[in-house]
Amino acid sequence: MAQPVAGQDAAQSTIGAEIRASAGGKLRDFYGPRGYWPLWVDGNRLGAQADALLALVRTARLDGLNPKDYDPRGLERAMEDANGSHGDPRLLARADIALSKAFAELVKDMRRPSRRVKMRYLDPEVEPKDEEPADILRAAAVASSFPDYVANAEWMSPFYMKLRAARASFAKRWADLPAVAIPADVKLRPGGKGQGVSMLRRRLGLPDGSSYDKALAAKVRAFQADHGLKADGVAGAQTIEALNRGPDWYDRKLTLNLDRARLLPGPWVRHVVVDAASARLWYYSKGRQDGTMKVVAGAKESQTPMMAGMVRYATLNPYWNVPSDLVERKLAPRILDGASLSRLNYEALTDWSANARPLSQSEIDWQAVADGRQQLRVRQLPGGSNAMGKVKFMFPNDLGIYLHDTPSRDLLAKPARHFSNGCVRLEDAQRLGRWFFGKPLKPESDEPEQHVPLPQPVPVYLTYLTAAPGGDGVQFLPDVYDRDGG
Repeated sequence: MAQPVAGQDAAQSTIGAEIRASAGGKLRDFYGPRGYWPLWVDGNRLGAQADALLALVRTARLDGLNPKDYDPRGLERAMEDANGSHGDPRLLARADIALSKAFAELVKDMRRPSRRVKMRYLDPEVEPKDEEPADILRAAAVASSFPDYVANAEWMSPFYMKLRAARASFAKRWADLPAVAIPADVKLRPGGKGQGVSMLRRRLGLPDGSSYDKALAAKVRAFQADHGLKADGVAGAQTIEALNRGPDWYDRKLTLNLDRARLLPGPWVRHVVVDAASARLWYYSKGRQDGTMKVVAGAKESQTPMMAGMVRYATLNPYWNVPSDLVERKLAPRILDGASLSRLNYEALTDWSANARPLSQSEIDWQAVADGRQQLRVRQLPGGSNAMGKVKFMFPNDLGIYLHDTPSRDLLAKPARHFSNGCVRLEDAQRLGRWFFGKPLKPESDEPEQHVPLPQPVPVYLTYLTAAPGGDGVQFLPDVYDRDGG
């Protein structure tokens, strides 16, 4: 909503005078600095943003909230009174205040983290904050389109809102169907008959019968599409497994993933999201998605954690500090078999300090390293074969997790990409670097470990979304890390 300027409708100023007389408490902290100018009024009636808020309030159960806490009936009455009053300043002011109060409360509650989900926060900038009503309302007031901001709930992550919408349609289509268990050892096809087909018809809410007819095939295809399965109309092993899970399983899965998505910022915050479950990355700014790419995430035994921090600098021509277990299991045996440390493009160091001295290969008891009796610091030198590629983006943490380039392009072509030691390998590190810095990233020389600070640190969120919007339904991804609890 634009701030007041000379020559604007005098009625708005009259409504402002009514707001000045009626607004109390923390709402005055918002209205006061804007001259008590109304937020929800366009001309002599409430704008589309008011209807959008009421729609969100009425569907607040999708957010795990109780719509009654925001008085939808009271809001509706205030809106009807205001819009039917032919511009009565008192009624418009009353509705404006009621809408602002409900909006601030709803936004605060939608953003509140759930205790079911644990995210490690590395920096105070990314920790959830208990925002004041004035801050919530001020952010909405400066949006480029306030009606769109409310209608799309742009204070929430796009992941959250897409999953919220998918949950609503998913529940309408599949939540109330009979809980009939289908035998897991059968494959049911169009044209077939028998008891398994009869059970499948009952499970999908179709009339009794034993024929796999066109209606059943269409219903199976719809179920498959809404569950992220290949919609071929054949009830094979994956489809029967999905049918036998039942609505409670899906509701728990959707609730859990909404709570994970709840921790992510809205698109007006410049930030990066890495989803380890789907092995993809997205980046946002100015209310929109700027790009996306594939990544390689951690393997099951070396998981990418759920954490959030601030990307503060890039390192060009990076070393790769080889994990001690890989030195023991893979590198030491090769050296014992006659390989050369320097020809493999590695170097060993005396310790893990900044002043560590390089060791010659002959100084090291490689058998002790291979047996696990001695730990050794080894790093891979910069170059075309370096596991870090040409650049890594650092958000400092004690787990050694970061985003980095990779020469292993073959892994990015795989549909399931969980192969790393916990770090995130990027499909296009140079593109992400241009987004971070606003220009191409180029080292000044061949010197290793050139650190380049970001003009402005950028939040990065590493999450794990095993349910995500897909097509017209929900794609349920494998729980690779066993974090969903069954």
